[in-house]
This record gives sequence, structure tokens and C-alpha cells, in this order.
Amino acid sequence: MFQANDVQAAADVLRSGGVLAFATETVYGLGADARNGDAVAAVYAAKGRPAFNPLIIHVADLAMAERFGVFSDTARLLAEAFWPGPLSLVVPLRKDAGLSSLVTAGLDSVAIRVPAHSGAQAVLAAFDGPVAAPSANPSGGISPTKSAHVRAGLNGRIDGVLEGGDCAVGLESTILLVDADVALLRAGGVAVEDIEAVLRGAIARPEDPETPQSPGQLASHYAPNAAVRINASEKRAGEIYIGFGAVDDADLSLSEMGSVNEAAANLFSVLHAADAMAKDGQTIAIAPVPMMGLGLAINDRLTRAAADRGEI
Repeated sequence: MFQANDVQAAADVLRSGGVLAFATETVYGLGADARNGDAVAAVYAAKGRPAFNPLIIHVADLAMAERFGVFSDTARLLAEAFWPGPLSLVVPLRKDAGLSSLVTAGLDSVAIRVPAHSGAQAVLAAFDGPVAAPSANPSGGISPTKSAHVRAGLNGRIDGVLEGGDCAVGLESTILLVDADVALLRAGGVAVEDIEAVLRGAIARPEDPETPQSPGQLASHYAPNAAVRINASEKRAGEIYIGFGAVDDADLSLSEMGSVNEAAANLFSVLHAADAMAKDGQTIAIAPVPMMGLGLAINDRLTRAAADRGEI
């Protein structure tokens, strides 16, 4: 793992499909090319993250953000008021965005932020692409605000750290869902009062019963239209069978090599493909995936996909 101030070297890590820690004004992020499913899976593996939740993509400016998300007048107003800065906007995903489905967790929306930190700005401009970046710490640990925190938690698990000093805000970004209305998904580095001042009106708060929660919390977000049978050791009549490893009668495969990292990268796109193949009344059956490494997160999502339907 290298640690340096070399922005071009850091951008090369991202281009090569590597995993790079870099400072933002909020916390250090653990970044990968958001278009590369294998690279994004490596982020989850490095963190030991037990679930695939949507990730925030970081971009250099609003113009780049609009390559990946659809911005309403309200979303653009918020972006112009608070970007660069510690505000993430969840907006509809462009159909031609080209992002890994692992970034969006299979949803039709995407969370986007333009960080204000000069180092983050420099590497994003040099890379000229979207960088998916959760906090650069082992899952469940304290978010890192110094490069020393990153090294202590992730040394040997990632490809590099772009030194950026201490994080000025030290608190994760505020996340807003910008749909027909604006709703607070996570409080953070931009005060709600400042947001409401820009919008000239109140926004929905987390304590309100109808407020949408952070993307990925609802099991239905992950459920195909077809019923799902998990831990299926064989294909039954009338099923679309998703294999893992060497499976002779699979219609689709998460990973023919039996790689949990590859399966993670393919998970949501394969589920979408299976759902498109399924005719009325057909079930999607999914072979067992080992409960190790990213297999824990894969099984978490598959359990959600099968929720309230039973293991047929």
C-alpha cells in the first residue's frame, strides 16, 4: 500500500481497478471506480462490510454529476447552493449512467456528492470519472478523519492512501432524497436549517412516519417480481436457476469460478436478468453462496429478496 501526495499515481490506482483511500472534508473515503463492479466489490471486501447498501458516488462537479443522475430544478438548486461540500443528493439514475449495479444496490436512484477537499477535487478531476466511496474504515469501526486512522484499520487490505491531512468537518455528509419532495435520509455536515433556508420551506425529517429511510433499508427494494427460493441445491421444474460455482443446469451464474467477489459484482444485474426471464408463476432459485467474506453480504441481500415469501 502506497501513501503519497501524488495525485496522478492515486488516479492510476482508480483506473487500474484498485481501491484508494483519500481525504474529503467529511471523513476519509475508500474509493473505487463506480463503473467497475469488481473494484466496488473489493471496497466491500476491504471493509468487511456485512451488507450491500447503496454507495455515494463522488464526482468533480455538477456537470459530471449530471452524467450519472437526473437533476430536477430543486436538485440543481441544492447542488448550486452546497456543492462542493458535505451534502449528498439521491436523485434518479440515468439509464445510460454505466454505474455498477453494486453501487446503487439495484435501485433506480443514485447518491451523488461533490466534495470540497482540495485533494479529493484534484484526484476526481485527474480520474475524470465517478468514484464510489464509503468511509475508509473496517465495517462497524469509527470513521477515519486522519490518514493514520486509515492505515491502522486497513493496512494490507487496500492499494493506496492519498495523504490529505485531517478532515475539517469530521462528520459524514448530509443525505437528501430529492424526489417529488425533499426528505432527509441522514443528518450530517450541512445543517437542515441551512437547507430549509435555501428551499424556503420545511423538509421531511427522519422522525416523520412517512419519511423514506436511507436507501437499502427496505427489504422490498431488493425483491424481484418473481418469488425467490434461496439456498437451492438443485433446479426444480419451472424455475429460473441462478448458480454459483460449477453448476450444470444453471440458467445464469453469479460466478462460474465460485468467487464471492465476482458474485458480489454480478449480484444485482443477475437478479434483474433472472426477473426478466421469469414467466408468470415462475420462481427464481439461487444456489447456496458460502457464508464467508462477501458471501455474508450476498446472503443478506438474497434473504431480503426472498423476505415474506418463504423458502419455497
